[in-house]
Amino acid sequence: MRVAFAAALALGLGACASTTAHRDARLRGDALDRAVEQHIAAAHVPGLALAVIEHGEITHLRAYGKRDVARDLPLTTDTVMYAASITKALFAYSVMTLVDDGRLDLDRPIAAMLPRPLPDYAKYADLEDDARWRRITPRMLLDHTAGFPNFRFWTRDGHYDEHGKLTIEFDPGTRFAYSGEGINLLQFVIENGLGIDVDTLIRTRVFDRFDMRSSSMTWREAFAANLAIGYDETGKPLGHKQRSGVRAAGSMDTTLADYAKFLAGLVRCEGLTRRSCDEMRRTQIRIESVQQFPTLSTETTHDNDAIALGYGLGVVVYRAPSGPAFFKSGHDDGTNNLALCLVASEDCILILSNSSNGESTFTHIVEAALGETCLPWYWENYIPYDAPGLRDPAERTKPHAACAPPR
Repeated sequence: MRVAFAAALALGLGACASTTAHRDARLRGDALDRAVEQHIAAAHVPGLALAVIEHGEITHLRAYGKRDVARDLPLTTDTVMYAASITKALFAYSVMTLVDDGRLDLDRPIAAMLPRPLPDYAKYADLEDDARWRRITPRMLLDHTAGFPNFRFWTRDGHYDEHGKLTIEFDPGTRFAYSGEGINLLQFVIENGLGIDVDTLIRTRVFDRFDMRSSSMTWREAFAANLAIGYDETGKPLGHKQRSGVRAAGSMDTTLADYAKFLAGLVRCEGLTRRSCDEMRRTQIRIESVQQFPTLSTETTHDNDAIALGYGLGVVVYRAPSGPAFFKSGHDDGTNNLALCLVASEDCILILSNSSNGESTFTHIVEAALGETCLPWYWENYIPYDAPGLRDPAERTKPHAACAPPR
């Protein structure tokens, strides 16, 4: 990885090497499987599932390791795994089908969509004294510029406060701050303002379209027969949360085989008009934060200017060596996921892991499968397992360009 990153840096960060060179450097078949197995063993990742998509079609679908270590049960491509925040990309796709239907206007304020003022609903009563909620639009909720924290129980400095109140931290539309609260608010507006059940919307517009038979926004008892147990950094089992409520920000259970079908469809723009598909992966707001979390940090950097890092609608967007790219990550205790696509070639990678150590392998696995992509690894906190020094908080103020070598 260091050699590839150094070569990319010499060519100017945003350009890297030629597309042909990248393709020649990619691993496939047994060679890719061996590389993945070596990385997850070195990083102490119990299980990881990998899909590679080329020209919009799934070409590699593999699972490695265990879904349940204590019971010595193998992870498979049909094992049910927690999707975490890659749910958001799927929800954004569903929302864009409503845009195509003429049922939702991305720039219409939510105040004009709801039958009552937002603070009149108990869940949003905290906003009673802040009229800025009236400026918020669906676009702002999808591109994370509404002004909310990630969730109301996370403070500005990233600490947990179980009694935290929902606040608007900056004027809507003025800057990026990743927010699950914002995504869940859009779900609330769609359900209470448009009268559309989001669970049904996702099932009909996504699960049915892409034949995702083992995916659901809530827990199913049938999932227990082939279920991934999550593990923390030390290998402690965390179980698998059985989510009873639909949350657009991340309640979905899915499988590698299922989500790979959706991702292949998304990169092909299947089920969306070209206009809506392009809008999803167009830069809505540039990102200048040093790292994605804590979301309300005001630290900024120019590290990612060369790749034009920004946010689209439901996905991160940037400029890879081959042109436009987009990705969505998912992170929770015992779950690390990544879906990344290169637009021009319609090549993608999907990684689902049942470990808090999973993301420490992502830079290596992405490069092995897709070549150099200039993935903004430091912004995503994808600190490689073999470069642990980068976890030092002092590193936050140092330059870490997307194509620069970890040092």
